[in-house]
Formats: sequence, C-alpha cells, structure tokens
Amino acid sequence: MTCASCVQYIERNLSKVEGVQSVVVALIAAQGEINFDSSLLSVDRILDEIASLGYKATLLDSNYNRDNHIQFLIGGLNSETDVTRVESHLIARKGVDSCHVSLATSIANVEFSPSLIGPRDVIQIIEGLGYTAELASRDDQMRRLDHTEEVKKWRTTFMISLLCGVPVMLIMIIFHWILHTPMHPERQTPVFTPALSLDNFLLFLLCTPVQVFGGRQFYMAAYKALKHGTANMDVLIVLATSIAYAYSIIVLLAAIFLRWSSSPMTFFDVPPMLIVFIALGRMLENKAKGKTSEALSRLMSLQAKEATLVTMEDGRITSEKGINIELVQKDDLIKVIPGAKVPVDGIVIDGKSSADESFITGESMPVVKKQGSTVIGGSVNQKGLLIVKATHVGNDSTLAQIVRLVEEAQTSKAPIQQLADRIAGYFVPAVVILSLLTLIGWTIVGYYTTDSQMTPLLRFETVIKVSMEAAITVLAIACPCSLGLATPTAVMVGTGVGATNGILIKGGEPLERIHKATTIVFDKTGTITEGRPRVVALHCNRSPVVLPLRTIALVCGSTESASEHPIGSAVTQFAREVLGSSDWAAVSRFHVAAGHGVSCRLDGLKRVTNMITNDSRTILSLGAGEEITIPGTEIKLHQLATMDAPRSGGSLDSVEVVIGSERMMAKLSIEIDDKTRMQMHEEQLNGRIAVLCAINREIVCVICIADQVKKEAAMAVWALREMGMRIVLLTGDNAKTAESTAKWVGIDEVFAEVLPNQKQEKIKQLQVNKSTISKERFP
Repeated sequence: MTCASCVQYIERNLSKVEGVQSVVVALIAAQGEINFDSSLLSVDRILDEIASLGYKATLLDSNYNRDNHIQFLIGGLNSETDVTRVESHLIARKGVDSCHVSLATSIANVEFSPSLIGPRDVIQIIEGLGYTAELASRDDQMRRLDHTEEVKKWRTTFMISLLCGVPVMLIMIIFHWILHTPMHPERQTPVFTPALSLDNFLLFLLCTPVQVFGGRQFYMAAYKALKHGTANMDVLIVLATSIAYAYSIIVLLAAIFLRWSSSPMTFFDVPPMLIVFIALGRMLENKAKGKTSEALSRLMSLQAKEATLVTMEDGRITSEKGINIELVQKDDLIKVIPGAKVPVDGIVIDGKSSADESFITGESMPVVKKQGSTVIGGSVNQKGLLIVKATHVGNDSTLAQIVRLVEEAQTSKAPIQQLADRIAGYFVPAVVILSLLTLIGWTIVGYYTTDSQMTPLLRFETVIKVSMEAAITVLAIACPCSLGLATPTAVMVGTGVGATNGILIKGGEPLERIHKATTIVFDKTGTITEGRPRVVALHCNRSPVVLPLRTIALVCGSTESASEHPIGSAVTQFAREVLGSSDWAAVSRFHVAAGHGVSCRLDGLKRVTNMITNDSRTILSLGAGEEITIPGTEIKLHQLATMDAPRSGGSLDSVEVVIGSERMMAKLSIEIDDKTRMQMHEEQLNGRIAVLCAINREIVCVICIADQVKKEAAMAVWALREMGMRIVLLTGDNAKTAESTAKWVGIDEVFAEVLPNQKQEKIKQLQVNKSTISKERFP
C-alpha cells in the first residue's frame, strides 16, 4: 500500500465478500482489522481475497476465538506430501483450530487454544512425524515493526535517482537557466546532428537509467493497481514520468528524422527530479513508520526471552530447564532469580521478594511478593528467589494486552481520516481528468494566442511544449498524495509518542475528540511527580561537633550502597551529593528485611573520612531546633537535638548500622525517643517517607524521602484551570501523600488508594456528570 486510495480499494472490495462484517485498514501501520462470521468465512479465504487484489497479506493475530497464533520453522519438508502430512496430524489434535504450512518458507502458522494444547505439544507432534520444529525467530516480529526492508528498497531507488538527478540539475542550470538554449538555438552545441543538442543528449543518458531502474518499484505497483481496476499514487508517478520521457524521445526522434535546424525542448529532467523526491519521501516515510513503532518495540522488549522451567516434589526443585518464553504453558512452574524479569503473569507459590512493576503501575516503589501474590510478566524481581505458577501466557498476558492496545490504537481511524480515505478513492481519477483537461485547454489557448505568422511546425512545437508542461505539472504536484497520508501519519506519530511517554491513546477518535474534554484526570507517580524518590530533609539528634554531617552521610551511603531498593538508591545519591565522593566503608553482614529496611556492619570509617577532601558542606555548629539548607543541595538539615555521639567503645571506625522503619527498630529492640517519633509522624503527615538511622543501636537521625513534584506540574495545572478544565488526581498512593501532592500543585479533587482495576470505575463515575474525560499516564 502506498496511499489512501489503496486503503479505500481494499476496504471497498473486502466489504463485498460474504461474511465480512467490517473492515478497517491503516495505511501507516500497514495493518488491517477485519471482523467476520467464522461460519461463513475463514482466515485463509480472507488472505486469498487480499492477494487477488494485488497485495501481500500475513496473519498477525486472530482474536475471534481467543486462540493463540504462533509460527513454527519446520525442517525436513521436501514435498507437498510432507506439508499435507503435518497439517493433517496437527488439525486432528484437539485444541488445534487451524494449521497452514508453507513449503516455500518451511513455516507453519498454527492457531490453537492454550487451555487445551501448548506450543511444546505442537513441537512434539511435528517431531514425532520425523521432522524438526522450532519457533520462528522473535527477530522476525521485531523486523516487522522497524520496516528495515522497505527502507533499504527505497534507499536504493533514491540513490540511483540521486546519482543521476544531481547532474540533471546542473545541466538544467547551465544550459536552460543561464544559456537559455531552448529559446536561443544558436547557443546550442550539436551532437552528430543539429536536431540533437549536447544538453538533450546528456539528459537522455542520465534520465534513462532512472526511468528503467529507479522507476521499477513504481511500475510494478502501478501495474498491480491497474490490473485490479484501481488507480493509486504510483499510477500518477508512472503517468507523469512516462509521458515526459516518451514525449521527449518522440520529439527528439522526429527532430532528427525530419532534420530540424535546432534541438527541441524536452522534459527529460522530469523523471529524475520527480523520482528522487518521491523515493526520498518513501524512504523517510518508512523510517517514520519504524520510529512510530518504537513504542511497540520497547513494550515487546520488556518481555523476557527465556524462562527457567522447573519441576517440584515436596517443596524441592527436582529439575530445571531453560526454554523459550513462547513455550511456557499455563500451570508451568517458573523459577525467577534475583534481578531477572518475570517471564509470565502468575502466582507466587514459593519464595519471598519484591518486584519493580513501574512499567505497569507507574509506582516507583517495589511491591512485596510472597506466597499467593500475583506477579506481572515483564516486572523485575529484586532480591529474593521466586517460584511462580503461570496463569496467563501468550496473548492473555498483561504485557501482550498492552501491546495489542497500542497496535489497535495505531490501526484505528479518526472520523476525519475515514472522510479523507473516501475522498482519496476518487483523487487519482480526478487528477488524471484534470491533467487531460489542462492539456486540451492549453492547446486550444495556445493556438489562439501564438503568432499566426509562425510556421505550422514551429507553432505546433511551441503550443504542445506549453500544454505538455502544464499537464505534466498537474500530475507531478499531485503525486505526494498528502491528503491520504497526513491524517494516518498524525495518528501513528501521536499514539507512538504517547506510548513512549507512558500515555496509552486508544486510537484516532480519542485524539480527534480531545479538544472536547472538560475534565483531566492525572495519575500521581511519574506524572505530577518525578517518579523517583529523593532525600529532601535530614533531622539529626546528635551534635554536629561529635557526629559531623559527612560521617552520617558516609554511614548511610555505605550501608545503602549494597541495596537496589529505590529508597536505598535515594539515600546513596544523597550521600554522594554531601561527600562529593563514591568511596564507601567496608560492608559486612549485610541483611535486607523486605519492606522494612537494611542492617550491616561497617569498618574503616576513619580511613574513608580522611580521604574525603570536600569540606564545602562541613557544618561546624547548629543549635537544637535550628535548620539550614545543606550548601550546594536542596536538602534541609534540621538539628532535632544535640545529644552526644552514640556509644562505640571509644571509636567510630567500626559500627553496627540499621536503616529502616519504626517496625524494624521495634523488632530489633532499638529505642526511639519521643521527639524523634513526633518528627517522624509529622513528616508522614506531609506525605513523605521517613526512615530511621541507628548507629550502634542508637537513633542518630531521621531521613525524609519524597517523590518530588515536577517543577512544571503546578504551572500545567494552573494553565488547564485557566482553560476551564476540571482537574482530578487519581492515584493508588496513600491518602496523606496524595493530598499533600495535590495541595502542592493546586488540585482540589483527590481520589487516593485506588487500585488499578478500580480506576476505570472511578472514571465512569466522573462521566456520569456528562463530562468528557481525558486520562493522563494511566497504567
């Protein structure tokens, strides 16, 4: 497909097929969605119908029966007999709904019900027949998104046209614009005969390879279109270039055989210049398609490529094997090691850890996972080992559904695009008719306006030159077919950029209707806030003389340097800012209490302290109740009290450190004084995360961490309010944090502690007031 007329042609003809209920074809995405009655029509029949129209089609997904569709590469196929054998054995198996094997490519397309049969079962059946079988490469699916082959094809056409087009431009400048040889025959340089000038001879040599080799793609596409009774953009290009080339050849041959005294005006410059720009446009268009599909590529890359399949007896792992992710079946047991991606959606049956699910929920904090917890495929396991029972695999997984949503959004058409497609169906015939009328009109006008004293031959040449130039111009300027390309390109780019930034746009219609929105619903994490926690305040209850700020920073940074938790990363980053260094004390006996904090032993504090040369943030004296901003940072330092240094047996070189929640301190019997507890609760009321740091079993400070509000958030909310919008904050965070954030940016309506599956219900409740809702950054 090259333009909107192709789309209109396919939709119109497929709609006539008995059993087809609706057809939507997307030009930029090069995809179509067809709803049909499976009792009257099969997928293979639809593919055959599309092929008969002159277009190549491949089945990407078939959802009418919620089956999975997978491609297998089969080895050992030598004849149609082998193909029939494989197809008949697979179709005979319960759960396999259809199977099509191509002898030419050795690829089998199998549709099956995952509740009855899995891909490993299919492979076993094929191998049982004496053939080899493996999943078709995942790279093939990714290549479909980046349009590499199309870009390469049009780059070749562009380079051929460019190599000839640049010299053509130079010849035009020198001979036609400077010397004006067509108007002044005495300035022409004859070659072999006066009827053949040097400029026309060179233009012929440069134009011919472009017309033959560079225009090959256009001729093939135009032939297929005309063969099936339609006209598209390629037909216009072929008409414009062929008429220009043919006219130039004919008029040159006539001049030579009739022995004209000068060489005539030709249009050899039209094919190279037109094809070079059209080929460049096609190349950039396909690159743009690849770019706009990056969102899908990134989403697909979130999924793990392999999974570790295990078997268990009496709670012990008896065997394990690495398999391709697409071979995972429902109820399989999968081992997920620390730091690995969770391969599929499932339920934890053994182990305890935390998982980063920010790509789904937008929340930066890891979610604790234990026996009975659900996990999402694509999330990242943090510290512990998990055994997961697969519940949703293949197209049923959460990630696959998100990918499908983005694909459907990019395939859908805006109402204005449907109108443009209908108009585009009549565009090419209208342009051809206009070009013919232009030719006839200028010919008539030319004979009435030219000097009647001219010789008939010269008069004919003058008139036909002007009329042909005008007619070819009409064809040439219509070639880009921007009417049919502009809207689908805008939808493709809009949905692609949106998905890249975490905004899932449901399609062209929501994009077109967004200007009617009266209510904007914001998520919090990553939308109003930065999505990453940072240390914003430090409340110390030890005198800076006996326990300097850089010692506290070194202790906290060294302890959390071994942690991968976002809170630990925030504390480590705070220590780097204060110290201006990433040198840490030696850490031993490091222990993580999932969801509560960490503990360890530090050695060599004095050695590292002596190595630190950054004294700009040294604070020598601060009285109880006083506070300052740490120099060079935005972090507030509050002196809660000025007690002595924690007991250390005479040295702060080796210490025991605990950083964590109130619950962790209580569990380890570390006493918290009333002033520290009150300060901690006050910070929590302000929506911040407050953790305690204890050295040698004594609390030394409260570290306050917050997901900072984006600098532009308040301005954005204010601007939307000025536009008359109703602003709502809808988040899964706790009420205190949500209300604090909303107050900071100027949002009055807040819905907090709303689970992901409840957010849609909240949106429906808001829509009851007849508001048009726009959702921002929804998981």
